[in-house]
Amino acid sequence: MHAFDVLGDPVRRRILELLADGEQPSGAITDVIREEFGISQPAVSQHLKVLRENGFARVRPDGARRLYAVDATALRAADDWLGQFRRFWRPHLDALATEVARGKRQRRLAE
Repeated sequence: MHAFDVLGDPVRRRILELLADGEQPSGAITDVIREEFGISQPAVSQHLKVLRENGFARVRPDGARRLYAVDATALRAADDWLGQFRRFWRPHLDALATEVARGKRQRRLAE
């Protein structure tokens, strides 16, 4: 499965957002996803499995619990692929940074 096929699903993107804050027990992930998306625990488990099998998440046992964390392997691959397109948005971001700096300077001078 291609990285963007995995990331194309909003449930899996949300799980990764949760994991970006740090390691999470599967039960806590399931609770949030069930609340936000109204899907069953087995469906959440399937999404976690897809993330694991495609290099986006890793799991480690902690007694009876399973703790999930982001695995950056597949994220790096997606970032590498996106790299070829950065030239399209980088000038816009550079221009935005210039405007922000100009605004800060004008506020400083006005004070």
